[in-house]
Amino acid sequence: MHPPAGHRKTVKHDDAAGEAHELTFTCYRRLQLLRLESRRQLLADAIDRALQTQHYQLIAYVFMPEHVHLLVWPLADATGIAKLLFAIKRPVSYRIKQRLIEEGDPLLETLTIRDRPGHTSFRFWQEGPGYDRNIRKDETLRAAIEYIHRNPVRHGLVRGPSAWKWSSWQAYEGRASDAPIRPTVTRWG
Repeated sequence: MHPPAGHRKTVKHDDAAGEAHELTFTCYRRLQLLRLESRRQLLADAIDRALQTQHYQLIAYVFMPEHVHLLVWPLADATGIAKLLFAIKRPVSYRIKQRLIEEGDPLLETLTIRDRPGHTSFRFWQEGPGYDRNIRKDETLRAAIEYIHRNPVRHGLVRGPSAWKWSSWQAYEGRASDAPIRPTVTRWG
């Protein structure tokens, strides 16, 4: 059975306390919209703000050219994964759209879609919630951290995780001061 035309995939986020959340979200049409350092920095700043306002700790992350992996831990008063993702993705999309408008960048046209007759929308992120899973076991959490840190290597961007500055690898190697960006990482284990 196929979903009706225009049907949007929905995900019910399991916001269980005491469980880590592995989140993956993608740029529109898997375009490499995060290949620019300035956009990655906007994302890093948005994540830092969202972690504070939505009450999460960041365990691990990597920014790839076309997608993002985050591993977060909810604090006692966490707002929920849907609100966290909104607090990250919305400001990044807004700020990048404003920059594209200011610069007269033709990418603006590519990212502006007609979503229904007479209405257009700007899409920096792929529509939908992305990938979301809870992690309940320490060994699964350690494997997720390793997966995140090795992602740039698997994609052929660098020879080793230490060469990709847009991840939490430095924090896990005790070299957090070498990291050129925030977000603030709470090292696990």
